[in-house]
Amino acid sequence: MVGCLEGRVGRDHLGLVARVLFAVLLLPYYSNSALTKIDGGALSAGAFAQILPPIAEQYLYDTAAIPFFPWHLIVWAGTFAEFILPFLIALGLLTRLSAVGMIGFVVVQTGVDVAFHGAALGSLANGLPTELIDQRLLWLAVLSILVFSGGGKVSLDRVLNRMLRTSARDL
Repeated sequence: MVGCLEGRVGRDHLGLVARVLFAVLLLPYYSNSALTKIDGGALSAGAFAQILPPIAEQYLYDTAAIPFFPWHLIVWAGTFAEFILPFLIALGLLTRLSAVGMIGFVVVQTGVDVAFHGAALGSLANGLPTELIDQRLLWLAVLSILVFSGGGKVSLDRVLNRMLRTSARDL
């Protein structure tokens, strides 16, 4: 009985713990990064430089000269994702889907950092916790917990689920 209770308590709180870690460690990082991509309600040249460096260089960082399709669309989607997904995770709203989106975001971000910004990926398990690969794998671990466990006991997902079950019973 005690083992069963301990397992249930752990599962119920795992998502909450992962969300708190994400909110403390990564929400400020992604919020600050997203803010650098907007300039007066428009995409900044920095947004293109961060997300699509070769395109920004090709058009000499003149955002008005960059074609809307597909380049502006890609940068808007990335910027929107960087603003919205972290907040959804912190609130525990659409947590699993948001965590999957963030996993994709981190993978693409890492690829861009290595391929275009000169970041060294580093090597695993070499005792240097500052390596990019180690850092990003830890981020992916926290996000993976959210994919598999959901938002946890204290989340908007749980509230919405209860409301939907109640309204379905009332029908």
